[in-house]
Amino acid sequence: MLHIDGAVEATAPDEGIAAHYGDPAREQRAMASGRVVIDRSNRGVVRVTGADRLTWLHSLTSQDLERLAPGTTAQALILSPQGHLEHHLTLADTGTETWIHVEPGEAPALVKYLDSMRFMMRVEVSDSTGDIGVLTLTGAQGEEIPEAVAVAEDPFGISVFVPRDQVETVAGRSEAAGIWAYEAARIAAHLPRPGTDTDHRTLPHEIGLIETAVHLNKGCYRGQETVARIHNLGHPPRRLVFLNLDGSADRLPAHGAPVTTPDGTEVGFAGSSARHYEDGPIGLALIKRSVPVDTALQADGIAAAQEVIVAPDAGANVKVAPRKNFLPPPPASRKML
Repeated sequence: MLHIDGAVEATAPDEGIAAHYGDPAREQRAMASGRVVIDRSNRGVVRVTGADRLTWLHSLTSQDLERLAPGTTAQALILSPQGHLEHHLTLADTGTETWIHVEPGEAPALVKYLDSMRFMMRVEVSDSTGDIGVLTLTGAQGEEIPEAVAVAEDPFGISVFVPRDQVETVAGRSEAAGIWAYEAARIAAHLPRPGTDTDHRTLPHEIGLIETAVHLNKGCYRGQETVARIHNLGHPPRRLVFLNLDGSADRLPAHGAPVTTPDGTEVGFAGSSARHYEDGPIGLALIKRSVPVDTALQADGIAAAQEVIVAPDAGANVKVAPRKNFLPPPPASRKML
C-alpha cells in the first residue's frame, strides 16, 4: 500500500509497509474511533496442513491446541530448552489447515524448526509469506471477507490472511492507517512485541505472555520446566514496564538503549516507543525485577515515569487469570510528566 498518496515507508522492523499516510495523529484518531485497515503484509506467514497438525503443534508449543476449533484464534510460543522466547505465533485454524502469522523475517526459521520436528506425523509445513499478506481491520469482528483464506482475532479487531493479488481489493474498502497508528495503540494497551520488546534471554513471565500464550496445565513441551519452575517456585529476573516519557524531549528512545535509575545505574533496555495522539510520547522497557515500582527512570537519557505491567511478584504463588482470547485489559489511567 506504499502506492497510496502520502505514504511514508516504515523503518526496521517494518520495512516494506507504510509508517503513515501523511497525518499520523489523524490516523490514530481514526483507528480509535472506528474501522481502518492497516497493512501488515510484512509479517511472516506459515501454513500447516495434515490430519495431525493440531496434535503436533500442541506438542511443540506452550498452548493447548488439540481442541482448537475451526474459526478460532490462539497465541502460542516456541521456547528454547532453557525456556527463552524464540517464536510468538498467532494461529487461526480453518478446520483443514492452520495459518500462522509471526514477526517479519521469522517465517523461514520457524518453518525450518517445524520441519525438523515432523518425524512420522501427518503434517506439511510451508512458508506462505510470498503468497499471503496480512491486513488488520480495526474495529471489525465476525465479518465475512470473501478473499480471506483465514481470519484471526487481533487485540484491535481482526487480521485477515489474503492472497497478495487480493490485498488491494480488501484494503480498498476501508480507510488506511499506517503501522505507526497500530504500534501507538499497542504500546498504550501495554502489549509487548516480541523481537522489539524482548531479547534472546526473555522469559514468558517477564513480559506477561503467561496470561495469553501459555497453558499452565497442558502436557510437556520444550522449555516447560523453566515456565513451571518460575510459576511455582520463583520469580522472573526482569519485568516489562510502561513508560510515560518526558514530552519536552524532541526524540524517542532508541530501540535497545539503556534504561537507568537517577544515579546512573543501568537496569534494563528500551523497547518500543511512539508518539500517542492523546498520551504523548510513550514506550515499553524491560527492567530488573528488583527496581522499586516508584523509581523514576531515564530511557536513553529521557526522563520517564514507570507504570507496572508485570508485577515484581509475578511467578510463585501469584494466581494468573487467563484473558479471554487475547484482548488487552483496559490500560490504567496515565499521568503525563
